[in-house]
Formats: sequence, C-alpha cells, structure tokens
Amino acid sequence: MNAPDHSRLPGSAMKTRAARLLGAALLAAALAGCGDGGVTSSLPPSPVAMTDDAVGHYCGMNLYEHIGPKGQILLRDRDVPVWFSTIRELFAYTILPEEPKAILALYVQDMGRAGPDGNPPADAWIDARTAHYLIESNAVGGMGAPDALPFARLEDARAYAERYGGRIVGFKDMPEDYVLRAPELSPLTTGREPVGAPS
Repeated sequence: MNAPDHSRLPGSAMKTRAARLLGAALLAAALAGCGDGGVTSSLPPSPVAMTDDAVGHYCGMNLYEHIGPKGQILLRDRDVPVWFSTIRELFAYTILPEEPKAILALYVQDMGRAGPDGNPPADAWIDARTAHYLIESNAVGGMGAPDALPFARLEDARAYAERYGGRIVGFKDMPEDYVLRAPELSPLTTGREPVGAPS
C-alpha cells in the first residue's frame, strides 16, 4: 500500500495535520514522564542532623572538635551527607573539578543563632544558596583559620561585620580566590579572634 501524497493537500489541511502531529508528539513526551521513574520532586532533601561520628570531608576530623559553622552537601548517589568543618571547604567542593557535581542540596549553619562559644545550635541549618556570607573578617572559624560566616538574615551579618570587619557577599558572589587561598593557621599572631556572637 502506497503512502498518501500530502503534497496535494490544500495549505490549510497541511497546517492542521502538522498541528495534530505536533500535539500528539508533545502529549507522548508528557506521558513518558508520568511512569514510576519519570516523576521527580522539585523540593530539595532536608538537612541531616549532625551525628557524633560526622567527620570533615577534607580534614578527616570530627566536626565537634571545631568551633564555628559547619556545612553539608547532599548528593544524588550518596545516602549520607558530605560534611565540612569550614564553610570555605564547602565552597571548594563545588569549585574543584574532581568532586562530584550531582548536588541535591547545600546547607550551612546560621551564625546568627550562634552562642558566645561560636557554635550554632544543632538545628541551625539554612540553605547555602540563600545565605549571606561575611568574608575577609578578623573572626576565626573552624580549623583555627578565617572562614566565611553564613547568616540567614542580612542584619545579623551586618552586626558581625561591625565587630569583626570584612564584607558581605551572596552565594554566587563568593570569590574563588578567597575560597581556594591557603588559610592563615596562626590567628593569634595576626590579631584575629575566635568567632562568637557579638556582645
């Protein structure tokens, strides 16, 4: 049986047929995503509670041994978070080409809720992409080195900046050279002070 010759159809009939074929193709594509494996949630997973055995990805040390904010990255193909003892390390993970990039969510601890000891409470996780970061300040974070201090509220970041100096940036504005620069590991000789809630 020969295929019909559509070249003889009037112009409006050809346009109608093309529109129907396009509509059918779009419907088929939409239905293909409705199977069990095609539906994905647009909501990121919630942050994971930090456990006593959580260790930093780069330093290999227990997170509770360090003052200041911690970070966690949740990956698509990993059941447990990638933990970070400093916020600069979390940013480095997103920059370095050898690290996995199937990132589902990034969380940091809100320093606006930190106590005088410089540690935020266990439930102080905030979305890293919406946080405000105080960088280049005189405050010392985890690993006894300067760190980016994350805040949920801009006014809290400004209060810390008044005490510790530095400048405030967003997630997308974090300077790569600040993240990858070797940390100064002797804060006592550079006039830096341990991070804590402004008094």
